Amino acid sequence: MKPSILILYYSQTGQLRSILDSIFSGQQTACDIDILEIKPRVKFPFPWKAAEFFDCMPESVLQVSEEIEPIPFSEKKYDLIVLGYQPWFLSPSIPFSSFLKSDAAAFLQDKNILTVIGSRNMWLNAQEKTKEQLIAVNAKLVGNLVFFDRSPNLTSILTIIRWTFKGQKEATKRMPEAGVQKQDIENAKRFGDTISQCLLQNNLKQLHEKLLAQDGVELNPALVILEKRGIKNFRKFAPWIREKGERGQEARKGRVTLFSRLLFVGVFILSPISSFTASLAVLFNRSKLMKEVDYFKNIAYREKAI
Repeated sequence: MKPSILILYYSQTGQLRSILDSIFSGQQTACDIDILEIKPRVKFPFPWKAAEFFDCMPESVLQVSEEIEPIPFSEKKYDLIVLGYQPWFLSPSIPFSSFLKSDAAAFLQDKNILTVIGSRNMWLNAQEKTKEQLIAVNAKLVGNLVFFDRSPNLTSILTIIRWTFKGQKEATKRMPEAGVQKQDIENAKRFGDTISQCLLQNNLKQLHEKLLAQDGVELNPALVILEKRGIKNFRKFAPWIREKGERGQEARKGRVTLFSRLLFVGVFILSPISSFTASLAVLFNRSKLMKEVDYFKNIAYREKAI
């Protein structure tokens, strides 16, 4: 009997669906594969309007749930559930987080879980929050794959802004294509063979180790430092904004606007300085930092790791 896989995902732009399709292309003969999409009752716009985008920060960071459509789960016994998601403001996206905190997440109990992340370049806090929710429903994380934009940090910020607010993913004369590189998406199919082999051999205990050997999770040590700094600031602003009301309410718009302006200052003025100091920290604290890198690349969970 063929191993059974359920792919459950949320993708606002469609990029993550392309990644998942690539991973499992050619595996339909080896495995029985079902695909379900997490759908928020109130859809998030794309491209975004700037005010709506920044207004999502508090609920993303604080993991405030919103309603999602019922998910038509099958009674089939799945050998592996693949959860595909993307970070928003260094946290799981609101639709994905809402699923993990909903009654529907009970379906994951006692199931083997592989997470697949599509991000700009920072995903550590989002994965830690996902680990927490999986533990809460007694699911077992057996692997993780991360896909990210390989462009330099500032370049990827500029292209993601263009994509987010104008809907332009394509490259221009001066700037590359936004998001995960096409070559990385095409090469993702190599992971599908590994996943299928581990399922056929009933050897999911070694799945993540094998994915790591294929560079399934790459992590620049400096990004550990930068993300810790970033999420610390988001955690300060998120409750402060929500003091003025829920997402979309007029009363909090002033604080959201202030946050967005400070974020742009941080990104375009302070980011080069912060990147330089992070690079120095890598040089002077390399041993300690590499232990952190090793932790984040793996699937174990440690409280308050970030």
